[in-house]
Amino acid sequence: MAFSRRNLLLGAVTTAVFGLNLPRSLALATERFANPLKIPALIEGNPGEGGKLFELGIQAGTSKFLPGVATPTLGINGAYLGPTIKCRAGDRVTFRVKNNLTEPATLHWHGLHIPARQDGGPHQVVEPGAVWEPSFEIKQKASLCWYHSHLLEGTGEQVLRGLAGLFLIDDDESRSLNLPSEYGVDDIPLVLQDRRFNRDGGFEYLSTMGDVEMGYEGDVILVNGTIDPHVVLRRQRTRLRVLNGSNSRIYMLGRDDGADLVIIGSDGSLLERPVRQRRARLGPGERIELLVDMQPNKAVTLMSYPVIAGAMGSGMMMRGMRGNSETFPIIELRAAQLETNDLSVPERLIAVPHWNPAQAARTRIITLDMAMMGMGRMGSPAMDGPMGINRRSMDINRIDLRIPLGSVEIWEIRNATPLTHPFHIHDVQFRVLDRAGTPPEPYEHGLKDTVLVDAGSAVRIITEFSDFADPDHPYMYHCHILEHEDAGMMGQFVVV
Repeated sequence: MAFSRRNLLLGAVTTAVFGLNLPRSLALATERFANPLKIPALIEGNPGEGGKLFELGIQAGTSKFLPGVATPTLGINGAYLGPTIKCRAGDRVTFRVKNNLTEPATLHWHGLHIPARQDGGPHQVVEPGAVWEPSFEIKQKASLCWYHSHLLEGTGEQVLRGLAGLFLIDDDESRSLNLPSEYGVDDIPLVLQDRRFNRDGGFEYLSTMGDVEMGYEGDVILVNGTIDPHVVLRRQRTRLRVLNGSNSRIYMLGRDDGADLVIIGSDGSLLERPVRQRRARLGPGERIELLVDMQPNKAVTLMSYPVIAGAMGSGMMMRGMRGNSETFPIIELRAAQLETNDLSVPERLIAVPHWNPAQAARTRIITLDMAMMGMGRMGSPAMDGPMGINRRSMDINRIDLRIPLGSVEIWEIRNATPLTHPFHIHDVQFRVLDRAGTPPEPYEHGLKDTVLVDAGSAVRIITEFSDFADPDHPYMYHCHILEHEDAGMMGQFVVV
């Protein structure tokens, strides 16, 4: 769907933001948890020149989410979503990405530390019929990353239609921990998405101004492309690798039995030690890894609970918000007769890299802005578009930041809008220093590449820009509400 982000957003009205329409339904199946969870295929590459070769075909297809209805979709090596890619630290990998569509597309390696010209952002467009062959070394901790379309002004629609997949990275350190690791058996991927359907079965998208201003939210939850799913667990302990692959929905994860979540990983690494917490908030683009222990012939439902995101000075709760105030099920975990596996959880997991704030070369102020309906900062200079960062809307021909190679920096991300925004930086993994001066949640103490910044608040992060310098090829930083990214809340930096 082609649209002008500025024309669309400048025609917005106040009621589209504050008339918070709740989803019509969060489950359409006639029987709760009726459908077995689909598990994406796992690919580990074929031997190639100097490393592993992965063949990826971007294609159109049809998928059956609802009984008797065909939905036009996009996928990678299939009709909807893509295979799970698995690599090890130190691997040299090449991807042969062929675009079989009649429209341009990209594939961005979200969370990967790689050269900018291989990043798969808006500058690495794959035209219809063309082949793109990025090649790079895996140079990071074991983690759950992902890949998805990053087409300029078209990311939201292409991801919604299905251009996304998981990217698992393994290393010797994580293998030594005896964590569940048999893919699809005791190591289960969960890609969380929400969608709305038209009467003809197609995805409904950008049908209201609120879809852009607030971000698109659906009234049907998909997990790995499955509506109302269940998964039968075969072992007493299972690892769940959870991606929030939604365009804008924030989830507050918890168990229906009230037991604590056992959290072992965040975006870019495992944690230093397991965290036990009843609820965990997960924004678009963020990932979390959980351990679930089960008893035979029992079932547990992974739920989403109302999101509490903070308040403005007026006391108005912000982004509790359009669909984020419900309680709804995500997936039922069913146990029958279980194989017993080693249930000891190490007190310590890995050593997470950290940087001393006193050694940071500089602190940058990054302010997230929305200009329509008076949402921008009072008394600030006029913005050049409806959404932006530091009062400037995305311009693919403008470099916003030039960062010296090897520098350690603190970024203070300030949210000048009344909505919570997930903020993502390409290339690097960072540590969260604090939220408005208070420590981050314990499960945010691993490496991260995406962080939620609440309305009227600020988050400080610290990272190092290492290994790759290129004055001509930029990386992106942006809001990961995909409609906000497409509407201009994105900037570019080069490492020099």
